[in-house]
Amino acid sequence: MKISDIPEKLQEIQREDRFRKVQDLRMITASLGRDRAGKEYIVFNSNDYLGMTHEKEVEEAAREAVSFGTGSGGARLTSGAVFELSDLEKELASFKHKEDAVVFNTGYMTNLGVLYALAGPGDVIFSDALNHASIVDGCRISRAAVKVYPHSRMDALEKLLKETPVTGQRFIVTDGVFSMDGDVADLPSLVKLKEQYDACLIVDDAHATGVIGETGRGTAEYYHMEGIDIQVGTLSKSLGSVGGFAAACRPVTDYLRNCSRPFIFSTSIPASAGAAALTALRLLERNPEKYMGALRRNTKYMKEKLREAGISFLPGDTSIIPIVMGREEAAMEYAARCRERGILLSAIRPPSVPAGTSRIRLTVTAAHTREQLDRAVEVMAECLADNA
Repeated sequence: MKISDIPEKLQEIQREDRFRKVQDLRMITASLGRDRAGKEYIVFNSNDYLGMTHEKEVEEAAREAVSFGTGSGGARLTSGAVFELSDLEKELASFKHKEDAVVFNTGYMTNLGVLYALAGPGDVIFSDALNHASIVDGCRISRAAVKVYPHSRMDALEKLLKETPVTGQRFIVTDGVFSMDGDVADLPSLVKLKEQYDACLIVDDAHATGVIGETGRGTAEYYHMEGIDIQVGTLSKSLGSVGGFAAACRPVTDYLRNCSRPFIFSTSIPASAGAAALTALRLLERNPEKYMGALRRNTKYMKEKLREAGISFLPGDTSIIPIVMGREEAAMEYAARCRERGILLSAIRPPSVPAGTSRIRLTVTAAHTREQLDRAVEVMAECLADNA
């Protein structure tokens, strides 16, 4: 595309109601935000599932670590690593029942870094159709062949595994919890297929860590089984910080440190981010019931209230509650009406979801109060009535 074509392209995006712009918001608590004009909003479009961003111990750990510098000064292999990141990697590995873990700058960069480093010519990646954009982009830059199977269709995946010639390594890659629908990957079937076809199974637990499993360890714990070769995760959701990680056997993590360009050539995240995530992880491990219990109770309560109000949503076992609106305009208009009344919801449109399935993505957190949940349902019902 020529630079001169950009104005026309932007007009096309606007005509299709897909134009996006940043809206400034300062979080006061983990569930309450304020814009520049001073208006307050109850926030239901955050991935801060456990409310760790405003947990006192997490904030104090970050403040204390800032004394070691606001930035890290360089890439870890050339400039050294802040202690907090190495400590965090050890505890993430233990938490995920793996030998080692590698911290990347973002969850997005983790998927790019893992797939770019491990998959190449001769290899084939088998990817779920609804995988996160970071997985899709990691597949694109990996130089491996890519086969996409329909969402959670294990029969289709098996057919592809059986019929696709492979001279190198087979990789199966999937989200653990799919971010737009909140459903959980069929891990038992995936493990069976990866063993049958000698594949490496990579699961992105970005929306699963701290959300599913008895103690928040994610998809593997949810199903009470092992079998995931590489567990990808993020520090920016349940762990209240920023960054991502890959947990695996030590040869894989050593290889990533030596061959993953996004890791090698990125200035590392600062000590404050590492300290915040490490403290949040320790809090979750110390008292999973405090955080996950609150999340589950709030999610159950919110779903009950939505049903009582006659608001339909897609079923699921997580705190992601999708309310399918269909048309992009309908989702945008509904989110705007709720925003006017102090409720922030995400209007999700293509390309994040297939055309015709635009939706409101409501995310419940452990930090929401019952009053906030009640107010949200009240506003949502009023806005639906306005649209009737």
